[in-house]
Amino acid sequence: MAISPAVHRVIFHLDMDAFYASVEQRDNPALRGKPVIVGSPPTQRGVVCAASYEARKFGVRSAMPSVAAARLCPAGVFVRPRMDQYRNESQRIMELAAQTRALVEPMSIDEAYLDLSALCQADDADASLLKSLPLARELKQRILAQRHLTASVGIAANKLLAKIASDCHKPDGLTLIAEKDKVQFLRPLPVRSLYGVGKVTEQVLNRAGIENVGDLQDYPGDLRALVGSFGVKLSQFALGVDDRPLELDDEIRSISGEETFLEDTEDRRVLSACLQTQAADISAQLKRHRLGAHTVQVKVRYGDFTTLTRQITLEDPLTEASEIYRLGCFLLGRDKLVSKPLRLLGLAVASLREPIGQQLTLL
Repeated sequence: MAISPAVHRVIFHLDMDAFYASVEQRDNPALRGKPVIVGSPPTQRGVVCAASYEARKFGVRSAMPSVAAARLCPAGVFVRPRMDQYRNESQRIMELAAQTRALVEPMSIDEAYLDLSALCQADDADASLLKSLPLARELKQRILAQRHLTASVGIAANKLLAKIASDCHKPDGLTLIAEKDKVQFLRPLPVRSLYGVGKVTEQVLNRAGIENVGDLQDYPGDLRALVGSFGVKLSQFALGVDDRPLELDDEIRSISGEETFLEDTEDRRVLSACLQTQAADISAQLKRHRLGAHTVQVKVRYGDFTTLTRQITLEDPLTEASEIYRLGCFLLGRDKLVSKPLRLLGLAVASLREPIGQQLTLL
C-alpha cells in the first residue's frame, strides 16, 4: 500500500499593529505621528484601552489608569474608544484574510491564525514555508491598500513559532522562522515568550536560574518538578515543537462568578472583598487554561431585581487578578452602580484568547 507523503504545516499569525490607535490615526490625519491614547481622558475616572507606538515609548499600556498614562506621557492625545468601529474594521480584515483561501482562526479583534498548508506544499518543510512568502506579502499589501492599516505577519510550521515571529519586527513586520533554524532562533528569547508562560511561571523558572529559552533547552532536570504537568509541554515548546491545530469554531467563551448577598448591601468593604475573590478565581482559571481576557464585565442586581451589566474591552489581554479587580471597580464607579444596595454582584471576563507575549525587543 502506498504511503501518503507528509503534509508540511504552514501557519501565519496575522497581528494588526496598535490596532485601536492605528484606526484613530487613519481616520483623523491630525493624530498621525502623535502619542495617541485610546481611553477616557485623565480628567475623568478611566483607563487606557490601547496606545499607539508613540505613546508606548513612554510606558503607556492598556488597563493603566488614564491619570497614570497622562503622567507618563504629558503630550498624549486621549481619544475615546469606538468599539463598533473597531469591530467593523476587524470584520473587513478577517474577510481579507479569508480571501487567501486559508483556514482562519480569529484570536481576537486584531489577530488571527491562518493555516495555508493545503496551498503551499513543497518538497520539504522549509520549502513549503518559503512558498508562502508571496501570499503573506500579498495579504499585508491588500490590508494596506484597502484598509490603510499595517499588519505584522509571522510564518512558521506551528502556532507557537508563528506568533513569536509576528512579534519580532513590529510594526509592519514579516518574519519567517525556518524549521532548521527554530531551536537556535528561540535560544536568546526570554522564557515569557513561550505560550503558557505567565508571570508566576516565569518567576518560578527564574528562581531556578532559567532566564531564557536556551536555559530551558539545556536544563538537565525534569521541568515537572518546577511547573508540574506543564513541564512536558514546556520542554517541547522550548524546542519549537507545537502540534496544536487551529480551532475553527467561533464560540465566545467566558469565565464568570457572582454572589447573591443574604441582605442587600452597599458596604464598600463587603463589595470590594467580593470582587477580589471573584477576580482571583477568574485569574486562576485563566492561567490554568493559559488564556487572557480582552473584555471585563460587571453585573449588579438591586432589591427590586433590576439587573444591569457594564463592560470594557481592551486591546491587550489580561490575566492578573489585580487588573481584573481594578477594572471591575472602575466599571462600578464609572456608572455609579452602587448608588443603592445590591442584591447580587458578579464579575466576568470574555473574548478569551492566548495572551500576547512581550515584544521581542532583543531581536
